[in-house]
Amino acid sequence: MKNKKLPKKANSDDITAFLQKVKTTPVEKITTKHPRLIFSLDATASREPMWDSACHIQAQMFKETLSLGGLDIQLAYYRGFLEFETTPWANSGESLLSYMGSIRCAAGQTQIAKILDHTISESSKTTVKALVFVGDAMEEDPIILNSLAGKLGIVGVPIFVFQDGFDVIAERSFRDIARLSKGAYCQFDTNSVHKLKDLLCAVAVFVAGGHKALNKYTISHGTNIAQLTHQLAKTR
Repeated sequence: MKNKKLPKKANSDDITAFLQKVKTTPVEKITTKHPRLIFSLDATASREPMWDSACHIQAQMFKETLSLGGLDIQLAYYRGFLEFETTPWANSGESLLSYMGSIRCAAGQTQIAKILDHTISESSKTTVKALVFVGDAMEEDPIILNSLAGKLGIVGVPIFVFQDGFDVIAERSFRDIARLSKGAYCQFDTNSVHKLKDLLCAVAVFVAGGHKALNKYTISHGTNIAQLTHQLAKTR
């Protein structure tokens, strides 16, 4: 019987080289028909008065971008005790609004770092044009948040932060997050929901059509949008 040579065992150098090759091989990003936007919300108890308005405002965002070809939007939110949820990407306003309508606010601490981490992860798999965050408080380490925001700025994902209310600690952190990611910061309250609607629609227009579309939108929608376009102009 003829002796058959057994396959040669891989040595440790071969294995190490293979693993290094796997680590350094870039992951091919998923290409999509529509620009992608992550819309994130603080759903802790203090946000409950604004929750119904947020549902209505997101519907307005879709209407504004239909003429530009629409958006793929992923909803992300945190609430309660370390609860953090995201939806699949969708370009149907009805499906997202139905999901938002089923969410109930629950007392808990902020989890903004989870939103930023998640966005970094998503942007490694697909092209994310921007992150929107709507919240009223910040109860985390600002150094960690700044680091994550800076990473998003490097990969080209601006954060548009909309502060509900006037908390000074939150404002300081939110402004830093927006600046480091090359995004923008705006403040609103229950008496200026129309302002939030205009600004969020402007972000959607920016994501779908870029600076040119945003400038055109600004001309037709007045001074509310000017503070956003002014901040974005500084990052170009």
